[in-house]
Amino acid sequence: MDAWIPVTLLAAFSQAMRFGLQKQLKATSLSTAGATFARFVYSAPLVALGVLIYAQVTGQDFPTIKPVFWAYALAGGAAQIIATMCVVSLFSYRNFAVGITFKKTEVLMSVFVGLVILGEGVTGLALGAILIGLVGVLLLSDPPEASTDPWFKRIWNRAAGLGLLSGLLFALSGVTYRGASLSLETGDVFLRATLTLACVTAAQTVAMAVYLRLREQGEIGRVVRAWRVAALVGVTSMIGSTCWFVAFTLFTVAYVKALGQVELLFSLGLTVFVFREKVSRRELQGGAFLLVSILVLILVA
Repeated sequence: MDAWIPVTLLAAFSQAMRFGLQKQLKATSLSTAGATFARFVYSAPLVALGVLIYAQVTGQDFPTIKPVFWAYALAGGAAQIIATMCVVSLFSYRNFAVGITFKKTEVLMSVFVGLVILGEGVTGLALGAILIGLVGVLLLSDPPEASTDPWFKRIWNRAAGLGLLSGLLFALSGVTYRGASLSLETGDVFLRATLTLACVTAAQTVAMAVYLRLREQGEIGRVVRAWRVAALVGVTSMIGSTCWFVAFTLFTVAYVKALGQVELLFSLGLTVFVFREKVSRRELQGGAFLLVSILVLILVA
């Protein structure tokens, strides 16, 4: 089994857990921006410490960072912040599993973003599998309470818009993170990936802190007071982000994102067993299409 596959599976599991914790923060104590900030402020120190320890233990020097690295890294960091806020906001409109599934439009978008920015495409069979997954997303985008409305109102609604925007921005962040990591000319895969992650999370923490200080007075203090859950958000974010960055460095982003749809299974488990939310037949049908897409991609990748 190629290394990127188990790394991606761990990333998907950690990300599902992190979004579940952020949903709890959003529902109980923090704003959308505060719940997003919790992800960065509690993970950035852990990531920085981890990369320093790894470089020391392995005896590697840090690679030279060129301007192109910062162009990729900062663009990806900004896109990821906005995308995360979209997903956290989305939880107010639909249940947890459906919110995560809307986000999965990033898989199809990663194909086109990767082709435009890095010149990396996918095979015809892989594209077919991704389109099967898109059918599942469209099924899940149809809110049951609006079943008597015209089809375009059922598909094009605020929840779908937030999900689609988050998908585009997550696709952009994944591709630019891969570009940043590949621009580093020395160091092994793990060092390059974690150094990229450390730089990105540090910049994101500063940017979010400035935003909250200017726009949401007192929210930073609430994030600090919610440290019991927020710290878990940081830990799961560190694990998940590290695995994503390593996977992006190892393999084409579109394939990594596509396999990462297995996160849906973990999200469905959280929806049913933790949040005690119901899953409709339509949502199960959409999930089935996504699972078929995942299996086909594993076979053809």
